[in-house]
Amino acid sequence: MAEESIHTFREFYPYYLNEHSHPVCRGLHYVGSLLVLALLAYSLIAGDFVWLLALPVVGYGFAWVGHFVFEKNRPATFRYPLYSFMADWVMLAEFLSGRSRHKTQ
Repeated sequence: MAEESIHTFREFYPYYLNEHSHPVCRGLHYVGSLLVLALLAYSLIAGDFVWLLALPVVGYGFAWVGHFVFEKNRPATFRYPLYSFMADWVMLAEFLSGRSRHKTQ
């Protein structure tokens, strides 16, 4: 699918998965997303809201290392920020539920 023809999340998600074919890149996404959840929970429970400022750095930091170092591609979030944000959580949920669409390598 040509990237220019993406208009819905349903169209975007297969493109997103293709951009995450390297298992280390996906793993870094999972680590970043799980750390975001842990940091969010800590911040809310402890009432220490300054940690909320670290959420984008932690989440995107791990993901972008995966793209620039392992995938050698440009993160889709630069062009499709909302769809990419949504897809990160869908991909994590699929992984955690054992329904990942990626074949093991």
